[in-house]
Amino acid sequence: MQDNLFNVRNKVVFITGGSRGLGKAMAMEFAQRGAKVVVASRKLDECEKVADVIRNAGGDALAIACHVGQWDSLDGVVNQIVEHYGRIDVLINNAGMSPVAPSLLETSEALFNKIIDVNLKGPTRLTALVGSHMAEHGGGSIINISSIASLKPSPLTTTYSAAKAGLNALTVASAQEYASGKVRVNCIVCGTFDTDAAAGFVRNEELLPHVIEPIALKRVGEPAEVVGAALYFASEASSYTTGTCVTIDGGVRP
Repeated sequence: MQDNLFNVRNKVVFITGGSRGLGKAMAMEFAQRGAKVVVASRKLDECEKVADVIRNAGGDALAIACHVGQWDSLDGVVNQIVEHYGRIDVLINNAGMSPVAPSLLETSEALFNKIIDVNLKGPTRLTALVGSHMAEHGGGSIINISSIASLKPSPLTTTYSAAKAGLNALTVASAQEYASGKVRVNCIVCGTFDTDAAAGFVRNEELLPHVIEPIALKRVGEPAEVVGAALYFASEASSYTTGTCVTIDGGVRP
């Protein structure tokens, strides 16, 4: 009964930023559970590596080059997936970047645009394109991957925090817009995970104690630990859940 509840077999799952970190962990687990996984990121060769692992294990995967910050290119990406698989059942807006600026005053327009493009503009456009497709074909699930920085911003991540806070707002608003088309939109707010993007501080023995000090579980998360929430939102287990944000951060204190 539980397997049926969380069943994602044969669902077409489109994951941006799917070649590493949280995206790769989700891609591998969804594929293992019988989903047809679209692995997308800017580097096609890295996507192909993940897709090859999935195929070699008997799964079904498509690798696509996708820069989510390039608005006009996203129509073609969505069309390519629909042409290949016939539909998109789940979109996971996972691609993100969090470069640190020395200060708000020293944040350049180019850096600001880069952060907003990847973390907010891309998910906004993909939500519109894929959400409309889903609404026309019986529904689906959109999952946004946000950050604890959206709820607890700091001067080191001002623009990133603002972009992810916008992603949280996008989740709530688009859930309302697409509900009539049986499209659910939800969000996973992630704390600190052991990924390549965070390696500079989570794998630094001097910095790590300071990183985990405010975390109740006294450790950083492993990428696989985000998968359960993604499966919940992608499956019928969350059939009455939309417009919500779930925080997975190991219990960061208020």
